[in-house]
Amino acid sequence: MAGKPSVIVIGAGSIGVCSAYFLARKGAKVTLLDRGDVCSGSSWGNAGLVVPSHSVPLAAPGVIWQGLRWMLNPQSPFYIKPRLSWDLATWLWRFRAACTEEHVSRASVVLRDVSLKSIELFDILAAKEELDFSYERKGMLLLYATEEGLQAGRHEAGTLRKVGIAASEVDRASLGERMGGVRTNAVGGMYYENEAHLVPSDFVHALANRARSIGVEVRTETEVQGIEMRGRKVAGVKTKAGMLEADEVVLAAGSWSPGVAKALKLRLPIQPAKGYSITYEKPANAPRLPLMLAEAKAAVTPMGNMLRFAGTLELAGMDLSINQRRVDAILLAADRYLPGIRDGLRHVRTWAGLRPTTPDGLALLGRSTAFDNLTIAAGHAMIGISTGPASGLLVSQVVTGEKPFTDIAMLDPQRFT
Repeated sequence: MAGKPSVIVIGAGSIGVCSAYFLARKGAKVTLLDRGDVCSGSSWGNAGLVVPSHSVPLAAPGVIWQGLRWMLNPQSPFYIKPRLSWDLATWLWRFRAACTEEHVSRASVVLRDVSLKSIELFDILAAKEELDFSYERKGMLLLYATEEGLQAGRHEAGTLRKVGIAASEVDRASLGERMGGVRTNAVGGMYYENEAHLVPSDFVHALANRARSIGVEVRTETEVQGIEMRGRKVAGVKTKAGMLEADEVVLAAGSWSPGVAKALKLRLPIQPAKGYSITYEKPANAPRLPLMLAEAKAAVTPMGNMLRFAGTLELAGMDLSINQRRVDAILLAADRYLPGIRDGLRHVRTWAGLRPTTPDGLALLGRSTAFDNLTIAAGHAMIGISTGPASGLLVSQVVTGEKPFTDIAMLDPQRFT
């Protein structure tokens, strides 16, 4: 693209802020909008994990049958709130179609490349940019409560090794030492050495502040109320402050992206997958590295001065209410794997957020074929923090016409239409 483009980025979560930052670094004049505040959505209260080991997409063989056993149980790791919804039915049908070995094989390479690039960029942002977000690279330990779960963990580790993600098995006797003396009932574990963790809200706010310092205009409490189209161009974005115009528009509004896209007569197959976290003040005997409670699909993350328990995937629509049974399921899992872990903890906050999830477990990232100046960056599900920097870099490369650092054909926003 000739000259320095003006760009409107809609959404100030992990993906939007990272996109704005990298666009500004490439010389673009960027305006970042959000209907609420910076990091007020799912980027705030997640598990804070940077996880190349999550390179196996959500849509994978066996997930359907496991999900059928879980989906009507309000305390299970995966729950679908019964409701009449054509969008949900269509999403589930597409999800079923994506649960193949071929899809996992192809998608894992894309997720690996994006995740490893994010690790590289997080290292730079923490060290060279000197951003403070309690970033630590200690790896991550997956704990298995059953032999059946451990066997599944070995199979997943084998899949990941094929795409270059290192993993090593940890026997039961060594688990406590690896965690820093924390007791566990797990029968074994898998250690992924390349993982990192951070305080997600600190990261997004720190990067937003750095983006401001290099010229990004951040407008909070600025909801998109309409879109003006002119032929194959998005001509302007209507807000309560008036119409904003720019050469390029990036849609990175997470679970709110389909609503914005409807104004452009586009359908984005994204379902809001509600997740929960419970945050405590970090005790002296907290785990030294993040833990995944494998069968329960829950995480335990020591982050800064906090200890956070997070998990579950609940398809309940645009519903941010807190279902206490879902929260209790996370805490009961923590007690089951790590007896005594919650003794004496001081509660800080219980939170729920909506993770934007596509049917095949891959984000929608790339140019819209309907508009010449629209880039979509949404649908990152549970890895929006983990893949945020690399996704933001990709957005900046797409908008400025550079060659992306990896092949993004599988992320094509139009692949479901």
